[in-house]
Amino acid sequence: MTPSRLLRSALALGLLLAPLSARAAAPSPIASVDPFIGSDGHGHTFPGAVLPFGMAVLSPDTRTETWDGCSGYLYSDPAILGFSHTHLSGTGGGCLGDVMIMPTVGAVHFDAGKPGDGYMSRFSHQREAAQPGYYRVYLQDPKVTAELTATERCGFHRDTFPASNAAHFVIDLDHGIQNHASDSEVKIENSTTISGFRKSNGWGGDRIVFYVMQFSKPFDSVTLQKSGQTLPLGASEAMGGVVKASVNYHTKAGEAILVKVGISGVSVEGARRNLKTEIPAWNFKGVRSAAARAWSRVLDTAQVTTPDPHVRRTFYTNFYLSCIGPSLFNDVDGAYRGLDHRVHTHPKFQNYTAFSLWDTYRAEHPLLTLLQPARVDDMVNTLLTEYHQQASRTTPIWPLWENETWCMIGYHSVSVMADAYLKGFRGFDGEAAYQAMRDTAMQDRNGQDTYQTLGYVASTPGMQAASKTIEYAVDDWSIACMADALGHHDDAKMFYARAAHYVNLYDAGTGFLRGRKANGEWRPRFDAIGQINDEYTEADAWQYAFAVQQDVSGMIRMYGGDAAFANKLDALFAMSSKTRIIIPDITGLIGQYAQGDEQCHHIAYLYDYAGQPYKTQKWTREVMRREYQDTPAGECGNVDCGQMAAWYVFSALGFYPVNPSSGVYAIGSPGVDKAVLHLDAKKYGGRTFTVIAQNNSPKNVYIQSAIWNGKPYERAWITHRELTGGGVLRLVMGPKPNTRWGAAPSVRPPATMPAGFVYPKFPAPSVDKIAALTIPIHVACGSDDSIGDFVSDPNMLDGQQNRTDAAVETSVPNAAPVGVYQSERYGNDLAYQYRVPKGRYTVRLHFAEDFDKEAGQRLENIAVNGATVRKDFDILQSAGGTYKAIVLSFAGVRPGAAGAISIRVWAASGSPDQNAKINGIEILPE
Repeated sequence: MTPSRLLRSALALGLLLAPLSARAAAPSPIASVDPFIGSDGHGHTFPGAVLPFGMAVLSPDTRTETWDGCSGYLYSDPAILGFSHTHLSGTGGGCLGDVMIMPTVGAVHFDAGKPGDGYMSRFSHQREAAQPGYYRVYLQDPKVTAELTATERCGFHRDTFPASNAAHFVIDLDHGIQNHASDSEVKIENSTTISGFRKSNGWGGDRIVFYVMQFSKPFDSVTLQKSGQTLPLGASEAMGGVVKASVNYHTKAGEAILVKVGISGVSVEGARRNLKTEIPAWNFKGVRSAAARAWSRVLDTAQVTTPDPHVRRTFYTNFYLSCIGPSLFNDVDGAYRGLDHRVHTHPKFQNYTAFSLWDTYRAEHPLLTLLQPARVDDMVNTLLTEYHQQASRTTPIWPLWENETWCMIGYHSVSVMADAYLKGFRGFDGEAAYQAMRDTAMQDRNGQDTYQTLGYVASTPGMQAASKTIEYAVDDWSIACMADALGHHDDAKMFYARAAHYVNLYDAGTGFLRGRKANGEWRPRFDAIGQINDEYTEADAWQYAFAVQQDVSGMIRMYGGDAAFANKLDALFAMSSKTRIIIPDITGLIGQYAQGDEQCHHIAYLYDYAGQPYKTQKWTREVMRREYQDTPAGECGNVDCGQMAAWYVFSALGFYPVNPSSGVYAIGSPGVDKAVLHLDAKKYGGRTFTVIAQNNSPKNVYIQSAIWNGKPYERAWITHRELTGGGVLRLVMGPKPNTRWGAAPSVRPPATMPAGFVYPKFPAPSVDKIAALTIPIHVACGSDDSIGDFVSDPNMLDGQQNRTDAAVETSVPNAAPVGVYQSERYGNDLAYQYRVPKGRYTVRLHFAEDFDKEAGQRLENIAVNGATVRKDFDILQSAGGTYKAIVLSFAGVRPGAAGAISIRVWAASGSPDQNAKINGIEILPE
């Protein structure tokens, strides 16, 4: 945040704070938050108004499509579409954006269009401001100042208009973030109230949002539109399909019209009740001030000291981002719509949603157990209740509103539940939670069948089997600990054994965890910087090489001991950042370490376990310095419902939960000079925990010595129980490593497997060999197995494989078997080479588009023997749609000087999708 924007934000809030000049040395936590951080680049956050963990999220939308529009707002966009009342924070999938309102002046436009020819308006960041619970912007085209604040379930607008006889509020119920309305309603109840609903479908599934809007000024008139047709003047209701409305006014210069909006997932009456309870009056300033107080109560629990204002803003903004989700999902009377799509009334807990568990089990949820413990029991009760609501009998994977999205891998809700129970939370039924966790782990979905029978997920193209095996093992360790705590010791033995299943993927021939087929063979051929989203989830082999969070000592043993393990970590940080596949998730790279996605978040702390904690100190500080800034693009990757932010909060405090449900924090290097944590009175007796980094500076990143409650401290770790018991941890910092502190085996983080645990034997190492293909050559580029005459190319390393079960039309001449088009190899630059006898050949290349849905999204170039034969080739456009085969034939091709025919397919410059793809190759003698 620039100083000028910080000043604008403080003035806009009008908080009861001292003048900026008087508090410049130590602004309050809430004044140190910049909601614009993370709203540009790939952070995917929003700047609008929300309460801590609030259901209503009232924020501007600048776009509704594209990956960087997942939150609805991208800082670099020049225009605002409108203000909607639900948003996700930092996700890699877009959804919500429900119940959009936009103030306009002039002719009524029911479509966003362009500025001057639609309801969209240009704006400038110079006249935009935000702080927690409040947002303001000047809309240039209608000359309206729009202000937003919120309660837990309601949004509150204050829009100041110019003098006009044609002022409007456009309500566009088709508007949604990567979704559209499937059904909707606008009902004019009286001259100041409108109600209705919006049904939609998209990544978040089929959802329904009910709303009630109350306006501070009676309408002059209301214009309704249904399915593009304007209804007769005086119509009081429009329902079915896409419905829009324009609320019309005459306004005086500087006249402010207020709009209160209650939302509900249950009913219109639920939305009305929420509105009546949470915003009973027309006191915008009072609601805004209440929102600020709510945020201060949260942010004030961590008081940090640092001479660097950039570090202070970065810390408190990330703390703020850690407390946006999961979000409440119930009405004030406790009613909510469950994952069974039924309405449940008056539960004994607050219901939550938006659990991005693959991300948040790592640090977000552990942070909440420390600094927001009052919410933990309710969140666990939500997860347990959702288990009972699902026919699948699994604890949630990624629940959003009334749907399970099944997004990402693992069953990490079990880690969240175990973490809470093992830390002493007892506001839920521990035995019931354990049985739900056990049931989840015993299912046969998503590779769990072979995981249980073979000891690993059997690998096929696109299965991401290596990642699944590794992450299921992480979760099984949590279940084992829970079983032991509840006296289910036989179950505990079984789950500890499963927690070691990662060993079944260790290939000593390559030195990596990699996929194996159901018959025990290794997948051909291995590439440590390839197979992204093929063998590994949003990562390559390097980024999953250290993902054994639950058994670090066992992982060190697997890699050959302390020195070999530390050397492999060194190589991760030192090597090239190149990968064979370009995907936007892999960002924040230092070597192959990727802070921009979650698999790597614990890795820098692993040196603590190998006797080299000074390297943990070095790299955690380097990641904080390089990958987090106080700018709109200051988050190096998706914030992912708080996980990216929680990593920074923990690391700036100087410790991190490597194994999230173990109750152990590995010590790093604090990014602040001092932090005082004011612990919850009910859960932790109101004690304080203080970290002091003495002599701390950008150069003094290494711990020289430590003192815990007045006594010398040599351990490179601390427990949750010790921390929440209160005390002072003083770390003396210096510019050079003290290689002895925390290095001895006796002071390293403890082993996590039971005493005497027997590991499975390592599988036989691989021996990759170059294989020759015979003429005629028929290659299924995306398959490991033969499909008719088409065989796998055992020598190909570039790119990654994937497959679909969708039907593909193969009516074109010379089409391959349909299975060839259902599998693919894709990557930024794919190069094939085949040695063939002298002669003339016909080269056939097979393609089908099954991912990009619009023409112009994937453009690729094709070369045969170095000569470009297609430029900006668009598979979808050339084939006439998705899931349609197209065959390109090139006759008279002779082998080049090396006696080989080469084929290269690469992403064209400017292609939105920077991965080319190919399904099949044939080389046929003429």
